[in-house]
Amino acid sequence: MQKYIAEFFGTFMFVFLGTGAVTVAAGSTLTIGLAFGLAITVSAYAFGGISGGHFNPAVTTAMVINRRLDGKTAIGYVVAQVLGATAASLMIKIFVSGLGLATNQLGQTDFPKISVGLAFLTETLITFLFLLVILNVTSRYHGNSDFAGVAIGVTLGFLIIVALNLTGGSLNPARSFGPAIFAGGSALSHLWLYILAPELGAVLAAFVARIMGSEG
Repeated sequence: MQKYIAEFFGTFMFVFLGTGAVTVAAGSTLTIGLAFGLAITVSAYAFGGISGGHFNPAVTTAMVINRRLDGKTAIGYVVAQVLGATAASLMIKIFVSGLGLATNQLGQTDFPKISVGLAFLTETLITFLFLLVILNVTSRYHGNSDFAGVAIGVTLGFLIIVALNLTGGSLNPARSFGPAIFAGGSALSHLWLYILAPELGAVLAAFVARIMGSEG
């Protein structure tokens, strides 16, 4: 149960701080990228020692493929992650409403400027790169556990900065799920892409990481 609680609060912290920078703080691209990157770093060091610090269904999928997590535990992780993201988005909606801002603008991910195909490619690629870093930096054979959280946070921040004006830079089905169910609209109708593309990126990264020797 401790692992699931850690995944819930780690994901809550990540989504709350990241989407809060988008909505409440109305941050710039750099601010938003740093907010998400630092949020995942804080969550990793605060809760990673308990659960491994996934906070992302795509990460959990990759860990199952790399035989670092069993299927039953993975299901519990994903449920906890989705619930954490949903709770965080609910709090953001309350804060946004309190400020008199539009309650359908909750830091949701969408792709109004590009095609579905390009959006799918973007989310697949950035998640692939993100997971490749995670799987290698946390490898028991050639990883670096002391600085893994920093490396992961910096990587996420830069990837979000690059992708923000394309797809919103999700890389995380739970991160997209929470805001979408409260914001509705095209973010909700496009949610399938933010589930499938990151999962595909995670699967590809898991197999490439195994080839690179991230696990035995």
